Order: sequence, then structure tokens, then C-alpha cells
Amino acid sequence: MKSRTSEPSDGLGPFPAAPDFSLVLGGPLFQLLIRAHLSDDSLLLVRQRIILISLLVWLPLLLLSTLEGQLLGGSATVPFLLDVEVHVRFLVALPLLIAAELVVHRRMSSVVTLFLERHLIPASAMPRFDAAIASAFRLRNSVSAEVLLIAFVYLVGVLIIWRQYLALDTATWYATPSVDGAKPSFAGIWYGYVSLPIFQFLLLRWYFRLFIWARFLWQVSRIELSLVPAHPDRLGGLGFLSNTAHAFAPLAVAHGAVLAGLLAGRIFYLGATLTDFKVEIAVMVIFLLCLVFGPLLMFTPQLAQAKRTGRSEFGTLAERYVREFDSKWLRGGAPADEPFVGSADIQSLADLGNSYEVVRGMRLAPITKDAILQIVVATLVPMVPLALTMMPLEELLKMLVGVVF
Repeated sequence: MKSRTSEPSDGLGPFPAAPDFSLVLGGPLFQLLIRAHLSDDSLLLVRQRIILISLLVWLPLLLLSTLEGQLLGGSATVPFLLDVEVHVRFLVALPLLIAAELVVHRRMSSVVTLFLERHLIPASAMPRFDAAIASAFRLRNSVSAEVLLIAFVYLVGVLIIWRQYLALDTATWYATPSVDGAKPSFAGIWYGYVSLPIFQFLLLRWYFRLFIWARFLWQVSRIELSLVPAHPDRLGGLGFLSNTAHAFAPLAVAHGAVLAGLLAGRIFYLGATLTDFKVEIAVMVIFLLCLVFGPLLMFTPQLAQAKRTGRSEFGTLAERYVREFDSKWLRGGAPADEPFVGSADIQSLADLGNSYEVVRGMRLAPITKDAILQIVVATLVPMVPLALTMMPLEELLKMLVGVVF
């Protein structure tokens, strides 16, 4: 990995500059999109990617369903145009998965540089830090990893999970139940072997990237970081990591949309109600919170140790200072010609107290309430339209206003 030095403004000496850390700029699919002129090295042309991929997975279903007479009527209980799940999956969730790449890339590209700018990585640990970055890049660019993801999609995602657990148990535009099992239509064949695998591959590819992110953080957390207990971010200097969670909000919305589409099919065509799925909704929220915030908990042991050390060291320093302050100003030790009013000793005592409060208030994980709330809200927002199946819009708006205000 190329390395050069830059001089930071804090005067602590030069630090090696690292390349932008990106979870998404790599891999066979990324290279294929570049060659197809659907992306560049900065992940621009996102509109073109969204339009082309969405049309590839959705438009053939529309055309084939029309030719088979299952567009809006026919023998199917669930015609194509009324299948909320498939439209939400391919026209809402899929574009969000694609757009999330640009969001994550832009918001997280400076993570590695901030570790260095804040002097969190000791010079002796730089080889391990460089190795963690290189390892993450190798996994991100792995051809075999994406091949295995494709194999998993077809062998497990389509043949087992979707067919046995997610497909509607009624006559639909994509399959008709029979004694020998569901008989797929031509639209169903495209759906099961092209559209659905593409969506599942993109989703699993995100899980793989999140695994790379978690693995990178785990390797960095094994390094003895130079944390500063008195840092005003109350995280020893790791406060920037709490901002990375916001980058994953589009992924949370995409997951919420997929679940909302799935529940909509059960509510509209199988007679279920939204309250029947409280457990599923709660599990999805908890799953996403663990997915986004779980890796950040790897720094908890070091933050806890830094807090204990900081309280001990600042306690010793404070004890020494207040004793000298007591001896000087309360026991007659101050020079006769030194005025008490205007003395810097009072301000220094206050500053020391503030610093000790910062150390005492150190958090044990780079996680904020705002970030947690954002992920929860992003996951639940797609569920709001389903609430209209239980109450009128006017009552729903009143309830939401009451919660917010």
C-alpha cells in the first residue's frame, strides 16, 4: 500500500496518509459496471444503474404477465399489477440498495484517514493497521466471494427460502398451485431465475460488505489504540465512528420496504392483519440494529480501560492540584503581593473539574441515541402505509403528530 506523509495541524508530527477506505469500490460486479459504462471510479451514474437494473428485473415480468393474461385479471388471485410485494421489492428496495453504495462510499471514505489524523494508531502498530486495510480490500475485490454468493442465491435463496417460505400459497401471476407442486408461468420463470436472484445477490453482497466492515473494525480494535480519555467527544477520539452508522440508513429503509411488501401480500390476499406480524417487525428492527451497531461494540473493552485509566490519572492529578490550591489560598501560602481576584488558579481549577467530568462521562461504545433512532425510523417508515389497513388516515396522522410533538 502506498504511503506518504502529511503534516497535521496539531503539531504532533507527520502521519502516513492512507487511501480512501471504500467498502464498495471493488469486486467483479463493480468492474463489470465500469466496462458497461454504468459506473466510474467514484460510483457516479447511479441513476443509469438504477434504471437499467430495475427495468431488467421488472419490465420482463410486466410484458410476460400481459402476454399470459395475468396483468390485472385472469385466473390468478394475485395478478401482476396488484402484487405489492414484487413492485416494492424491485421498484423501491432494489433502487435503494444501489443508491446506498454511493451514500456509504461518500460517508465512510475518510474513516481510515481519521484514525491516522487523530493519532489513534501508534507508530509501532502501523504495519498491523496497513495489513487490516489490505485484507479488507482483498476481500472486497474477491472474485470467488461473489461467485459463492451467486451459488448461494440459486441453491438456497431461490430453491429453498423463497419457494418454501416466502412464495404466496395461492394462485398468482408467477405460479399456479397443483398436486405436483407450484407450476410456474413464463413470467414466474423469469422471476425465479433472473429477477429474484439479482435482487438477492445485491442484498447478500451488502451483507458481505458489512462483514468486511465488521472484520476491519475487529482487527483495528485488537490494536492498542492511543485513546485520549479527556477528548471532548467522550469517546477517547473515536467519536467519528458514531457517524458511520448514518451511512447505512438507506439499507434500513430497503429492508423495511422488503418486509412491508411481504406483509402487504399476506394482509391483502391471505386475510392477515398488521398486528399478526409484530414479532417479525421487531426481529427486523433488532436485526438491523445489530448489523449496524454490533461492529462498533468491539471497541468497548478499550474504551472501558481508557475510562478507568483516565479516572485514575485525572483523580491523582486533581488531588495534587487541589492540595496545592488549598495550601496556597486557604492556608496562607500565597505571596502577599499576589491578588486573589483575577488569579488564573480559579479558572485552572474549574478547567480541571471540567476535564474530569469529561473523563467520567466517557461512553463505552461509539453509538448515539440519534443514530439508533434514525435506523429504527428508517426501518419502520415503509410500514406506515400498512397501518392504513387498521385505521383511517386521519387517525393515523393524529397519532403520529401526538408521538412527534
